[in-house]
Amino acid sequence: MQNRITKFVASAAGRDSILPVKIITAERCTDYARTGHPENPRRVSATVELLKNQTALQVDWLAPGIAGDEQILRAHTPAMLARLGTPEDFDADTPFFDGISGHARDSVAAALDAAKLARASETVFSLMRPPGHHATREKTMGFCYLNNVAIAVLEALATGTKRVAVFDFDVHHGNGTEDILLNLPGVEFFSVHQCPAYPFTGVENAGRNCFNYPVAPNAPRPAYRATLARALDDLRSFRPELIAVSAGFDAYAHDPLAEGTLLAEDFHWLGESLRKLGKPMFSLLEGGYSRDLPELIFAYLKGVEGK
Repeated sequence: MQNRITKFVASAAGRDSILPVKIITAERCTDYARTGHPENPRRVSATVELLKNQTALQVDWLAPGIAGDEQILRAHTPAMLARLGTPEDFDADTPFFDGISGHARDSVAAALDAAKLARASETVFSLMRPPGHHATREKTMGFCYLNNVAIAVLEALATGTKRVAVFDFDVHHGNGTEDILLNLPGVEFFSVHQCPAYPFTGVENAGRNCFNYPVAPNAPRPAYRATLARALDDLRSFRPELIAVSAGFDAYAHDPLAEGTLLAEDFHWLGESLRKLGKPMFSLLEGGYSRDLPELIFAYLKGVEGK
């Protein structure tokens, strides 16, 4: 892995033999912002601060490498990639920023690195912005400029992995991931999300390989968890060689952008449940806009590590 940055290891007593969690991040991903926009630099910076001051997990810090056009163009059209350099907002939710093309490529590179590490049996989380799961093959939208998870999945399939599952627990449907992966052999997509909610898709299954699990706004926590468990059972039946997780934390009960009902302990349970599948896995940050986001990510990572 190239471009290793400052390494910080937090060792809990008696756990020195446990392999560290790989966290891929870059300080420069906090360099852009628009006043009042919920997708802001604190999402990453506050999480980095928490993870550097905790003692429950060992952490290896890595910087993203480089994403090539060939990898990106498996998922997106040349026109969409070129549009990232045009200084006009993409929609009301998705502003243009100077250098946004480079930031989007950094997120893609982190996803590609995360997939590669997972295939080498590492535990890895990409703590980057911008997120990606709303970006379709042809359209930047919903805070998302390029579809990080879809690009990483297509790279894995192109380089020898036969069966990849995508599990998306963001409170908003991963419409872009579905658009890109629809009916693609060797991959299945599982999305648990609030419905109705932005982007107002994911009401039912799509094609042969995209499975949607809509949850009503303000659904009771037990019902929400039961839906997540059902999706994980279906994913298990697919028998994937690799699991890509779109990890959105906006189904949290106190998130300002949706009407989810989950708590930190539910994200811990999610991480633990994914761990128990016993498959190589990598996770990418998608949504999550409450001030508690760092604690939610920490709870999830502890679940993934069985802590």
